Amino acid sequence: MAKCPCGSGNDYKKCCAQYIKDGKNAPTAEALMRARYTAYVQKEVDYIIDTHDSETRKDVSRESVEEWAKDSKWFGLEILKTARGEEDDKNGVVEFIAEYKQDGTKFRHHEHSEFVKKKGKWFFHDSRMINEPIKNENKVGRNDPCPCGSGKKYKKCCG
Repeated sequence: MAKCPCGSGNDYKKCCAQYIKDGKNAPTAEALMRARYTAYVQKEVDYIIDTHDSETRKDVSRESVEEWAKDSKWFGLEILKTARGEEDDKNGVVEFIAEYKQDGTKFRHHEHSEFVKKKGKWFFHDSRMINEPIKNENKVGRNDPCPCGSGKKYKKCCG
């Protein structure tokens, strides 16, 4: 069996596939974070959109998410820390670093993500970038997906 891209060390089918492919709810905010990262790697855009909180989903461009997933080569996910986000919690925070390459440029995406649990299911709610230099050898175009991973165009986000 293939190892899961999320970095857990588990087999994909016993890890994130149960959430992405089989429709099982992620039990914790961290499990959802790992599954969402894996969905980017696997280009499972529906899962990314469906696990975004309905309150903030309107701010997400499906086209930008799809483009970011499709045009990136993903190298790994490192979970730095979590706060709350366990099975009995209603909200949680996951700080992580995801490394990827897009158009020949390597990026280190360091983010503080907020999650909410509604009717027993975890959702990604919002995030903020950690102010850390991004490895960027090329200029980001104003209509390119924002390297922060918001799913918005650069000009509408960090630009």
